[in-house]
Amino acid sequence: MRDNGSRQAPGESGLYNRIPVLRAERSVSRQELADAVGVNYQTIGFLERGEYGPSLKLAFAIAGFFGLPVEAVFSTEPFEPLSTQVYGAGSAARKAEESSR
Repeated sequence: MRDNGSRQAPGESGLYNRIPVLRAERSVSRQELADAVGVNYQTIGFLERGEYGPSLKLAFAIAGFFGLPVEAVFSTEPFEPLSTQVYGAGSAARKAEESSR
């Protein structure tokens, strides 16, 4: 099960990525991203599913398209959920546990 693009398995490429999350946030289709970085739209699908590892040039092009550093888009380690990064600990139970200490 996916959790904001952060819990998926890395697939054959060994990389995790946030491409689907970034596309959804910006309402960008696979075709639009593919056209912007000079690849076929199917390549974007392969990247999203971890079936293909991007070249360094392509990784930088995708990161540049989103205006982010490459490490914000691709990683060898699972990403923390965006909700955790933005809102902190996130769950009320965890906050209650911390306040009872």
